[in-house]
Amino acid sequence: MRVFIAIDIDEEIRAALSDLQQQLMSKVDVKRSDVKWVKPENVHLTLKFLGEIRDEQVVDVCNIARDAAGRHNSFELAIESVGHFGGRSARILWVGAGKGRENLLQLQKDLEQQLASAGWPPEKRAYSGHLTLCRIRNPRAGVKLAQIAEQYRDFKLGIMPADSVSVYQSQLTPTGPVYTVLGNYKLCET
Repeated sequence: MRVFIAIDIDEEIRAALSDLQQQLMSKVDVKRSDVKWVKPENVHLTLKFLGEIRDEQVVDVCNIARDAAGRHNSFELAIESVGHFGGRSARILWVGAGKGRENLLQLQKDLEQQLASAGWPPEKRAYSGHLTLCRIRNPRAGVKLAQIAEQYRDFKLGIMPADSVSVYQSQLTPTGPVYTVLGNYKLCET
């Protein structure tokens, strides 16, 4: 089964994301087939993507997520600043983590270390907490969207509570991914 660990976003941030996507779509002239916008209801703040794991490993992953959540206090996380991965031609457009980012990085690092101790390979790239707005299929569209992203560098989307960690199963379907919560674990109250 395909599994990842994430922080859920609240409805206010989800609505603001939808508005931001609409703004970006209206500002850039690209073919619909060149860009795959992520449905706001499918957006989450991924802490660790594990990929395909055996069904019997789910219990271990859930236990690690629960234990990590129990070692960290809940916090508020500012969502701001549109950016992109991919250089001059963006491949992914995202909005990032601002104030509260240090807490996010500590939680992610703890999860990464515990999962590595249990045998999952650590991520080679540095963690970048972000919410994916879209994936770009055409390099020309990527150049246009990278330029638009520059106009939103100082954008403030909102503040969300980071108060739990969820383990998800991700099933890929022709109409998009279907996410199922396998476990949800509260961070400590501050």
